[in-house]
Amino acid sequence: MLRNRIWHRLNLKQKPEYYMEKDSNLKREIRTIDLIGLGIGMVVGTAIFTLPGIVAAKYSGPAVIISFLVGAVGAGLSALAYGEMASVLPFAGSAFSWISVLFGEFWGWIVGWALLAEYFISVAFVASGWSVYMRSFLESLGIKIPNIINGGFNLRTGSIIDIFAALAILLVACLLSRGVSQASKIENIIVGIKLAVIVLFVIIGVTEVHVQNYLPFIPPHRAGTNFGGVQGILAGASQIFIAYVGFDAIAANAAETKNPEKSMPIGLLGTLILGTTLFVIVSLVLVGMFKYSVYFDNAEPASWALRETGHYIAANLLSVIALVGLFSALIAVLLAASRLIYSFGRDCLLPTKLGNVNDKHMPNYALWVITGASIILGSILPFDFLSSLVSAGTLVAFIFVSLGIYALRPREGKDLPKAKFKVPLYPILPALSALFSLMIFLNLNVDAKILIFVWLLLGVVVYILYGYKHSVLVNQESDLD
Repeated sequence: MLRNRIWHRLNLKQKPEYYMEKDSNLKREIRTIDLIGLGIGMVVGTAIFTLPGIVAAKYSGPAVIISFLVGAVGAGLSALAYGEMASVLPFAGSAFSWISVLFGEFWGWIVGWALLAEYFISVAFVASGWSVYMRSFLESLGIKIPNIINGGFNLRTGSIIDIFAALAILLVACLLSRGVSQASKIENIIVGIKLAVIVLFVIIGVTEVHVQNYLPFIPPHRAGTNFGGVQGILAGASQIFIAYVGFDAIAANAAETKNPEKSMPIGLLGTLILGTTLFVIVSLVLVGMFKYSVYFDNAEPASWALRETGHYIAANLLSVIALVGLFSALIAVLLAASRLIYSFGRDCLLPTKLGNVNDKHMPNYALWVITGASIILGSILPFDFLSSLVSAGTLVAFIFVSLGIYALRPREGKDLPKAKFKVPLYPILPALSALFSLMIFLNLNVDAKILIFVWLLLGVVVYILYGYKHSVLVNQESDLD
């Protein structure tokens, strides 16, 4: 009996009306163009100047273009599922809230906790990357940064705190605390500048393309490696897929979006289409300028290719824009992270103060908590090791959201609103989406799988010790099925 009661409690579903009421305290001011700006800021980031060259050299050669298309198809399946979910359930917290309504609070918590890993690490990791760019820029001007503030905690090098990473996070948090509308305007400006530089790279780079660099387009497979052939293309797609995981960062803002039923699907699919187009074009130019093998272990292949062809001004401009462009990803992910933390507080799974909003309808308490935690994380943890949590946590959410369509569809038009956007070819595509994400997850390295297992286990402990006892569902149980 006790076991049945506990199982019943874990599977209690939250009422969508509760989320509608609570999230009505948030101000709807995000437009469709803002969603696409957030998505492109997240998806494209600086990866567009690095990922094509690295994947081409390590996995697929000139067929990196096919790898991007395969990755886009897999990500597109998840985007379709996200689009329908956000259309019917436009709540803060995205997958956490959706799964709580469809499968039960405990499962929603597991998905939300997995996403929290993505957001924590992403905020700190992007800030750390910006710090590296900034330190290199200052050192090129002859400014030496003291070791004590020159990186994360490291007894060997003598560094205590990465001061530039902390400043980057603080700067973005201050911007977000003043309102989503203002942050979106700045995000759109940064993304616009980034797109202009991408166009500039393509215009210049295409004049330096040599057709022989595309041959053989699909290099033969090297035995014992993941390079070449179909295996190389798929291995490249697994790496590239991670570039598309920004969908949840868009969906997390559904409660603050104008007309989310239409805007969310457009924002999600618009991000995918525009992002994929840009990746394919840049890849085509980059592998055409030089033989793909020269990009192996090259941290800035696009800038290098421009310098090697004598376009020094464009190369330096690209490096500066990469420095500024990292802020666009930081704005998107910190915004999404604060809304997820707000959702945990809203449901009383973490202290309720996290679910409070101020007189400007902003969940700033949640924002500053995630800011402080990210600064601490960015100062002490080794990101080359923990960055794998980003993709693992997101893939867990993708699998749940894809399967969630089967629980959502029967309720549409009954106790849930009718969907303004639906996943086509139902019930086939949701299953393919879940299988694709599962395949990518299984191809992650062993460290990633161990880390996400430990992280989820920690989440279960937190839920048992705090969330289970304090959840708002404790007081609603008699009203829930």
